[in-house]
Amino acid sequence: MYSENFQKSIAAVEAAREKNITLEPERMTAKQKEDLLASFHPDYKQDEFDVLKIGPNKGEKVPTELAEILQAHSRITKDSVSLENPDYETDVLIIGGGGAGTAAAIEAHEARADVMIVTKLRMGDANTMMAEGGIQAADKPNDSPAIHFVDAFGGGHFAAKRELLSKLVCDAPEAILWLSNLGVEFDKEADGTMVTTHGGGTSRKRMHAAKDYSGAEIMRTLRDEVLNRNIPVVDFTSAIELILDENGNAAGAVLMNMETKELLVAKAKTVIIATGGAGRMHYQGFPTSNHYGATADGLVLGYRAGAKLLYAETLQYHPTGAAYPEQIFGALVTEKVRSIGAKLVNAKGEVFMHPLETRDVAAASIIRECSERGNGVDTGNGKGVWLDTPMIEKIGGEGTIMRRIPAMWRMFEKYGIDIRKEPILVYPTLHYQNGGLDIDANCMTTNIENLFVAGEAVGGIHGKNRLMGNSLLDIIVFGRSAGKNAAAKAKDVKVGKLTLSHIEKFEKEIVDAGIVTDMTSPKLLPDYTRQK
Repeated sequence: MYSENFQKSIAAVEAAREKNITLEPERMTAKQKEDLLASFHPDYKQDEFDVLKIGPNKGEKVPTELAEILQAHSRITKDSVSLENPDYETDVLIIGGGGAGTAAAIEAHEARADVMIVTKLRMGDANTMMAEGGIQAADKPNDSPAIHFVDAFGGGHFAAKRELLSKLVCDAPEAILWLSNLGVEFDKEADGTMVTTHGGGTSRKRMHAAKDYSGAEIMRTLRDEVLNRNIPVVDFTSAIELILDENGNAAGAVLMNMETKELLVAKAKTVIIATGGAGRMHYQGFPTSNHYGATADGLVLGYRAGAKLLYAETLQYHPTGAAYPEQIFGALVTEKVRSIGAKLVNAKGEVFMHPLETRDVAAASIIRECSERGNGVDTGNGKGVWLDTPMIEKIGGEGTIMRRIPAMWRMFEKYGIDIRKEPILVYPTLHYQNGGLDIDANCMTTNIENLFVAGEAVGGIHGKNRLMGNSLLDIIVFGRSAGKNAAAKAKDVKVGKLTLSHIEKFEKEIVDAGIVTDMTSPKLLPDYTRQK
């Protein structure tokens, strides 16, 4: 099934495997990393960004595709719906049915608030399901939240909001216990001790996993808990605009049925945005590991209503997306593959970087190898480098792959590739939205009262780059926190007269700034129809 070019390259990888297993590449210096990122990481390509002309982040740069939807027209006008007789009324309205939204719903319900989830696909159709490698928590004797903080703070280029990152690492051990008590089946030793491994940029083994479908296992458990509690979930219904009250506080959302396009009004005392990421925006034409609905909706909703963004110019390109075969182009190859022994190898069979560098450094290294150095493998649909998966069995023994990463084996086996015996081709894939809405330690936006945010739609938790395992952690820590705090806040909220006047105000900004566009937002779903 492989071309002659592939076969020659695989032969070179196989010939060098024994040597490469014991090879310990040096980690890069801070200066080497800075130079590498500046030259090869997509976040540093200045011509791929635009400066915002309107809104609370006016004057700041964001990816061109994001700028277009942030400065687009609303899907509705202030007169499109009547706000007098809402279709739904609740204490806490949660927009998004992934890990952060469901964790928030469970905790808000536990606090005896009336809760409702609205989600544009189905509950669980989220990036949470796509997460494979694991969830970090410093709960072993040789580790601590302080060490976890240092790893994550450095990995994020020292840009994280300290109060958010502190909360993330300090609440992590209790988050693992909470998930375990709900029924998440983490990998354990025979004596019940949780198995932990390294991730890129970690100085301790603190990655907890459920084989290599950790996100799916967590999402299964959270979804079951929501259903068991009979928390109302409105599927296939998108939030297309936030509703504010006369005091400028969040007070609900305008919803749209994805099938009938019917508009509905949900009134709430507090609102939680948990809409996930933006991979399906395909910034700079990159493939993505994200689920179908990841189109930055929460950023649009919050921004048009007046909420500030933080680090919206930073994205994470996971270094190992599938580069071949084309049927799974961009699909995530979990970092866990490297944490249990596989190394990245170029077309000549050479190990060209330390296998556990941070994700941005690893992604930039691969791009450099395939571009400047000319050491990538031509796939016919681009280039890639090898991830030498047979190393895993040579290091850990026969059966390690089926025991530790069975989902990876199944993903490639469908196309006749046995990762136990042959390497796989990878290239960076658009994976995570580092930036998002700016929140305080209670998960409320810094400039809109009663509007809370959790999960990937938040900016500042990780800084300008995220370490493996901290995303599954942040949806739990901040999802739970948002649910608790939104429920507590709702007890004292008196909602004023509902209004959509912010739409008219934003439309005036578009006109005054001379922006000419026929685009409306939020985007909701990607468009893959063939253009004439």
